[in-house]
Amino acid sequence: MLERVIDLRSDTVTRPSEAMREAMVLAPVGDDVYGEDPTVNELEAFSAELVGKEAAILVPSGSMANLIAQLAHARRGDEVVLGQDSHCMLFEAGAGAAIAGVQYEVIPGDGRFTAEQVEERLRERSLASPGTGLVWIENTHNMGGGLVFALAEVRRIAVFCRSRRVPLHMDGARVWNAGVAGGVGVREIAAEVDSLSFCLSKGLGAPVGSVLCGSAEFVAQARHLRKRLGGAMRQAGIIAAAGLYALQHNVDRLFQDHFNAKRLAGGLGNVTGIEVKAKSVETNIVMATVRSGWGTAAGLEAASREKGVLFHSLDKARIRLVTHLDVSTADIDRAVAVIKASLTEQRERYY
Repeated sequence: MLERVIDLRSDTVTRPSEAMREAMVLAPVGDDVYGEDPTVNELEAFSAELVGKEAAILVPSGSMANLIAQLAHARRGDEVVLGQDSHCMLFEAGAGAAIAGVQYEVIPGDGRFTAEQVEERLRERSLASPGTGLVWIENTHNMGGGLVFALAEVRRIAVFCRSRRVPLHMDGARVWNAGVAGGVGVREIAAEVDSLSFCLSKGLGAPVGSVLCGSAEFVAQARHLRKRLGGAMRQAGIIAAAGLYALQHNVDRLFQDHFNAKRLAGGLGNVTGIEVKAKSVETNIVMATVRSGWGTAAGLEAASREKGVLFHSLDKARIRLVTHLDVSTADIDRAVAVIKASLTEQRERYY
């Protein structure tokens, strides 16, 4: 009989706890389009207060939050300066280009960059050239392996952007992980950017939703854009209650996910045939590489899935594993054992 499945594909796979479900069932609701859902209003006010912004708006997804930010800050044809492999480029179905009409100026590297690199790429609008309409920080950086964007550098970038009157947005889908890992408050991080989005449905464990925060004027514009994009909801207090519960109960425990990720990286680092830079693991994402002569990442993914351990292969050699609140330390140890066994079987089968 197969043991319980250990799902390390993403921190989006979490299921609401019984306490969260109870909060959802008991939530007072109203019509949010009319501004009459008390639980949505509470979540938005609470979120704005937490991050130190004037206002906030609940949207169905992080992708919609990111699209609204691009639509609100940039004009069609503008460039958005961002780090390599940013989520809004790779995993949002081309919405920035197709709907917001922006193009991306990519800074190579691990997703993080410096104020000097932004300055090198900033362009003024001219007859022939698009202008830089927005600078974009992703924190933590997903494809960089959950890396934290240092607050000191965010501040330097913010100072430069303000001097050039270019807005600065933070895709903070996992910004609570960044705060916990860096030992700083998200309020401190948010103070440096014009707008900030964060996901309720990733490490915080809610079933759906993201929050977009900024000035009252920005959020008023975002509310109009949300309606235009079909994201306005009615009795949304049912999901807002889950978000409130997540913010009130699931932030401080993120250190456990980081601990488990480091344990996972350390365990995989001891598996012959796997290469992982354990010291580079800062939050809850682990990137590892199947060494040459040990098969493929896709083969390892398939073999491990048969044994009840799920993760993603990214290309021929790389795999990505994400810890979250539904994964225990014991699960981590079993996952390492399963991956080791699967890798050995793959090598014996093909080599």
